[in-house]
This record gives sequence, structure tokens and C-alpha cells, in this order.
Amino acid sequence: MTGPEAEGRPPTFREAFRFWLTLGFINFGGPAGQIALMHRELVERRKWIGEERFLHALNYCMLLPGPEAQQLAIYVGWLLHGVRGGLVAGTLFIAPAFVIMLALSWAYAVHGQVAWVAALFGGLRAAVIAIVAAAVLRVGARALARPGAPLIAAAAFLALFVFDAPFPLVVASAAAIGWAGSRFGDSPAAVPPATEEAAGSRGRPFFTLAVGLAAWWLPLLAVVAAFGRDHVLSREAIFFSKAAMVTFGGAYAVLSYIDQAAVHEYGWLEPGHMLDGLGLAETTPGPLIMVTEFVGYLGAFRNPGGLAPQVAGALGAAVTVWATFAPCFLWIFLGAPYIERLRGRRGLDAALSAITAAVVGVILNLAVVLALHTLFRDVAIVRSGIVKLPVVGLASLDVFALVLAVACFVGLTRWRWPVALVILGSAMAGAVRWVVQR
Repeated sequence: MTGPEAEGRPPTFREAFRFWLTLGFINFGGPAGQIALMHRELVERRKWIGEERFLHALNYCMLLPGPEAQQLAIYVGWLLHGVRGGLVAGTLFIAPAFVIMLALSWAYAVHGQVAWVAALFGGLRAAVIAIVAAAVLRVGARALARPGAPLIAAAAFLALFVFDAPFPLVVASAAAIGWAGSRFGDSPAAVPPATEEAAGSRGRPFFTLAVGLAAWWLPLLAVVAAFGRDHVLSREAIFFSKAAMVTFGGAYAVLSYIDQAAVHEYGWLEPGHMLDGLGLAETTPGPLIMVTEFVGYLGAFRNPGGLAPQVAGALGAAVTVWATFAPCFLWIFLGAPYIERLRGRRGLDAALSAITAAVVGVILNLAVVLALHTLFRDVAIVRSGIVKLPVVGLASLDVFALVLAVACFVGLTRWRWPVALVILGSAMAGAVRWVVQR
């Protein structure tokens, strides 16, 4: 085992397996909510991994294409139990979401009515606001202790919230500022001993790369060989593999790219379908990029190419999810050993610490945006040059959501309510509200 710097007893593989399985069913709220949830459960409650190790892993994942929360789960799973731990953590992080989204995609394609989903899970957004707000306080108290860190966090928030700056630019700028600042410090700090996993042979990276590429591409090439390059399944395999390489900044950053291709280039969807899929993804657990599964299902369902529509849709969903998430394991297993080995290097630590500060601003931005769209039904975006600001209609305030969010926040921060119970209780509150209003 690669034993993280944890304060408590390291978990057994069975204990970790149960946690990752549970997490897969309750990881609502997009990357901010999921990272906050993992921080609370892994660092604060179970103490399976230390604060510094958690943030070090998070900083690396923020630099990668793909869903950073799932990649963080893979990284922590790898730290705890090596490759098998990473495989289990990353797979269980999305497995429940895959099954739920598959069922919802089928319901949408066949019946075209999914409004009940948003109503049923309406209370969840209030809980997510509370979870993310609590995470901003907890992570910020530690991450912003260094000189200059609060300024980096504030700049990151303003860049995203006011100027709509590209996410990769914000992260890269923070890293550059941190690295440049380290040049004026003392000599590099001592490097801690590498973990067993990090201290592999020189040939290990090439082996990892070969196995990772084979695991990613061989199933997709088999689809192309079986159905031909012009079949919808083959086109989805190739397109979403390319999309996986450019998904910096999360789902929102790449949605326009996917929507443009799916609607105008390939004709898989009609205008407006993507928004429906995004609504489904926002009300289910798992990464928000699971919206690609909806696109894959609906595209194959509407263009089955000789297959039964339901069969084509299911295959399209599976192909899309594989193409989207398989690379995440490769990025972690290939890069994490080097990131662990370089812990303690002043330049790298300074760059990653600056990214940590920027992440506080990123999480705050997501929290504010989520809160505005959850608590107010009327939200308009006003633009003037490079500046954009949301304007809310005060009369559209959802008092129920506000009260529920405040109650969850107080429960989490003062009474230390378990996150799972907060999520389930909020979902029940949303369901009761829906029944009463019908």
C-alpha cells in the first residue's frame, strides 16, 4: 500500500470499496460539490489522507483534461491501494451515474418527458449549495494561509465570474505566478522519499502508457471494425475520444463544442436537446460531463443503422462513456507517480500551492453561480464589453430553497451532519414539495 500522510488508521481495501461505492450514489453537485464531499469524508471525517496530500493531488488533477473530481478519486484510490484502488475508485465514481443516466436517456428518447426528474431532485441543489459553501470555508482557511494566496483566489474568482476567462488560462496563470514567486525564495526544499508506487523502474512509464492506450483504444477500434467507419457508433467513438482531450475546465467549457458537432456536423441531436441532457446530468450523481452519455444514447437511438433503436442507444451510451472516461485512468496512473516523487520541490510546490489558492476562487465561483440559479428563478446575464454580470429578479426568490440551503449549511458546519443524510434529507424535502404542489 502506498500509505498517504493520514492521521488515522489506513482503510482496508474492503472499507475503501464500500466508501467509493457509496460516494458514487451521493456525489451530486458537479466538481465543486464532489471535491467538497471527498474533502469532508476523506480528510476530515475518516482521515484516510492528509490535507497537504489531498490538495497536492487536486492541484495536479486541475491541470488535466477531463472531469477533475473523478480523476481526484482515482488519484486517492491509487494512493490508498495502488492501481487496483485507482481502478475501483474511478469506476465506482461513475458507475451509478452511468446506470441512472442510461435509464433517463431511454425514458427521454421513448417518452420525451423528464420534468419529474428535476422536480424529484429539486431539493438536492439546496444541499449542494450548503456543501460547496462549507467547502469554501474549510479549504480556504488552509489554502489561503500563505502570503499572496487570498489575492490569487480573489483574482481567480473575478476572472471567472466577471470576465468569463477560460478556465485553463486561470489555472495556468496561477501556476506561473506561484512558480515565479518561488524564484525569489530560498534554495529548494528537500524531497521526501518516493512512495513504492512512485519509485517504479524506468520502463514503467512506457508500460503504463502502452497498457493505458490499449485499454482506451482497442475496444473503440473493435467498434469501428465491427460497424464500419461511417456508422454512428464508430463516429461517436472517434469524436468523443477527441473531445476527451480538450475538456479542460469541466463540462461547461466543452458543451458548446459538443453541441455544435452533435447538432450541426453529425445531426445526432436537434437544437435544444443538449439543454435537456444537461438538465438530466445536473439532477443525477456523477460528473456533469455524463451529459455525453445522453448525447451518445440519443444520437445512436435516432440513427440506429440497422440495429434496434434501444440496442443502438445503449451501445452508443457505453461507447461514449468509455471514450470519455477511459483516458482519465491513463492520465493518473502515468503522471501521479512523478507528481508524488516531486513533492517538496520548491518551484513545483509553489506553483501547485498557487493553483490551490485559485481553486478556492474557482469553487467560490461555482458556489455563487449555483446559488443564483437555484435560489432565483429569474436570472439574466448582462454583458458590457468583456464584463458579464448576473442580474436577479428579487421577486423570483425561492424561499423554500433558501431556507433548506441555510438549514443544511448550519447542520454541516455546526452539528457536523453526515453528508449522505443531508443529501437524502434534501431530496426527500424536494419530493414532498413536488407532491404538495401538484
